Amino acid sequence: MRLLAVGLNHRCADVSLRERLAFDGPKLQEGLKALRALPEVQEVAVLSTCNRVEIYAAAREPQQAAQAIKGFLSSFHQVPPEDIKDPLYVHTDQEAVRHVFRVASSLDSMVVGEPQILGQLKEAFQLALQERTSGVLLNRLLKKAISVAKRVRTETRIAENAVSISFAAVELAQKIFTDLGDKAVMLLGAGEMAELAARHFISAGVRHMVVANRTYERGLQLAQEFRAQAVRFEEFLQAMLQVDIVLCSTGAPQYVLSKAELHEVMLRRKQRPMFIIDISVPRNIDPACQRLDNVYLYDVDDLQGVVDANLGQRKKEAQRAEEIVAQEVEVFERWRDSLQATPTIVALRRMAEEVKERELRKLLNRVQLDEAQKEAVSYMATAIVNKLLHPPTVALKNSHEDRQELIALLRKLYSLQAEQ
Repeated sequence: MRLLAVGLNHRCADVSLRERLAFDGPKLQEGLKALRALPEVQEVAVLSTCNRVEIYAAAREPQQAAQAIKGFLSSFHQVPPEDIKDPLYVHTDQEAVRHVFRVASSLDSMVVGEPQILGQLKEAFQLALQERTSGVLLNRLLKKAISVAKRVRTETRIAENAVSISFAAVELAQKIFTDLGDKAVMLLGAGEMAELAARHFISAGVRHMVVANRTYERGLQLAQEFRAQAVRFEEFLQAMLQVDIVLCSTGAPQYVLSKAELHEVMLRRKQRPMFIIDISVPRNIDPACQRLDNVYLYDVDDLQGVVDANLGQRKKEAQRAEEIVAQEVEVFERWRDSLQATPTIVALRRMAEEVKERELRKLLNRVQLDEAQKEAVSYMATAIVNKLLHPPTVALKNSHEDRQELIALLRKLYSLQAEQ
């Protein structure tokens, strides 16, 4: 049985094509069953995310299976074959194993080290198990991929440090305040970046959050999602008296907070330190605010520098992760290679058992034995068979370079008819 991975990702296909080929909602279960029904495919799993659509399969003839899968993708999603001919890639055997391990470890992701892909792969594996579309080969491959990803995250720092502006903002806040559990946060604006930052703040332990947005209803909606307090935009200066961190992303064409306004706020706060992150473009916080005592103001350029530095660090860690993947590919390939010996081992044991049973019947037809004696003779015959079969079995399982020669030799010596 051979392995293959057929698919496309963010590197070779734009988002419109990925959307057309996505297995979303009921399409996933339906598509998985239809793929398994293809005569060229013996085992199959589907990984479908916003950045990739990939089919992992086990087949006797990988080239035929790849063509069948390509045809299926075209017909199932009603996408002309010429639209997917160039973007689709096909990896077989060892390269397929390497690809799946790299995907699970987020080495093939748009953002190296992102954690979502491992959860998505686990879900794909779980569905394949549930629908019984995977078997010995894919089960072992996907289990191993998950363990490889965990090893990469344990032995490298590939998932550490912020690689998004919103995450970098939270990381800086943690450096200034250390513990965010007792700090209050204000989101000035309720757009996508503010929402992402809110999620990161919650993950970092923030328990109290205030949302101020020009459209109060949108601010209220975001506040309810994160169990935060919503205030009207014109009241945000008053609300700043009670917060320690302000993240501003309003999209306004001018400053929404001047130095003079913030100076008044700081006086009323009795100069309690305030950390302000302005991720708006153009900037919404007057840069002169930085000159006020106990005010720590960062803009998007400051954060981008953090992100770039962290991306560089992740690339270094990715090199270590690639070494781990290479080691694990070799381990998996040794196991997969050993499967070639299984039919021969089964045939050898079947032949030996048939000889044993035949000779026992001959003996029992000639000699009168009681039940205890029959059991003792049968036990001895089984023990002899097991001892004789042990050396060739171990040799077949442990050999690598000369396994095919050993298989051929045993088949010839014992006239074995092992089915692959």
